[in-house]
Amino acid sequence: MNSPLAILFPGQGSQIIGMGKSFFEGSNAAKQTFEEASETLGFSVESLCFEGPEDKLVLTENTQPALLTVSTAIIRAIQESGLPLSVRCTLGHSLGEYSSLVFAGSLGFSDALKAVRLRGLAMQRAVPVGEGSMLAVLKVEDADVVKLCQWASLESGVGSMEPANFNAPGQVVVSGSKQAIDWVTKNWSQEACPLSSKPRFIELKVSAPFHSSLMAPAQREMAEFLRSVAFENAKIPVIQNVTAKATQDSYEIKRNIIDQITGSVKWTASVKAALALDVRAAIEVGPSKVLTGLWKKIDSDERPTLNIENLSDLGKLEGLV
Repeated sequence: MNSPLAILFPGQGSQIIGMGKSFFEGSNAAKQTFEEASETLGFSVESLCFEGPEDKLVLTENTQPALLTVSTAIIRAIQESGLPLSVRCTLGHSLGEYSSLVFAGSLGFSDALKAVRLRGLAMQRAVPVGEGSMLAVLKVEDADVVKLCQWASLESGVGSMEPANFNAPGQVVVSGSKQAIDWVTKNWSQEACPLSSKPRFIELKVSAPFHSSLMAPAQREMAEFLRSVAFENAKIPVIQNVTAKATQDSYEIKRNIIDQITGSVKWTASVKAALALDVRAAIEVGPSKVLTGLWKKIDSDERPTLNIENLSDLGKLEGLV
């Protein structure tokens, strides 16, 4: 009997030059996926992914369709191989949720490409470069991070700060105005804002304050675009970021993918929701081990995980399933 799997799709930050190339060269399904992406977007996605340059690949409006293409190409290559996968659910982190919706049959690949290209542009337009920021807050409880954000938003006088990604226990990212985030790193103390333990702060190199209310203009743009895009009921359960609940309903899926732009990514709760479905292993599809790493921090039963980023990894998948 095949192990029930959770299929994970990574988000922005996982991109690397050369991603997907072995699949392009060794899988007809993957090559056709790259060709479809290039035709849809009007530029060579394979050239962007395989050759860069880095400063072009990291532009948000390029990164998002590039990662969607690579993840979709890889999962299609896996399906083409004939390996018998027993998929219990799928989930993607932020941008990766679009890959999960394509895989689940809820959103067409061409529509998804157009959506994430716009998503990248709209997110960057929403807040001028330099006015927003994101900060990793480590070694404290989720409730402490919420308290810290409330304190900063009320006391800094220079803007808001909100939880953006609940990635794993003790590993949360906050998002908001750069002034508010800078203020927190300089002014937090136990006396001013008591927390259960001392947090560690790491400012992230990002171009915008993703997953915060400052992204409201981008959310409106996406809502307008997606209004005319057809979503289907998913063929397998999709655990979405903003609810951390499994759904196959097309209306819920569309509403949640729009809300995700300003909402928190509840990744810890999403992994727990997958585990509650009796998933026995997790497969990350894309150029990263970030999500399988987070999975291990959340799953106390230490179920097996595997990252598929090169064609040679399919042999490892055969051993797992």
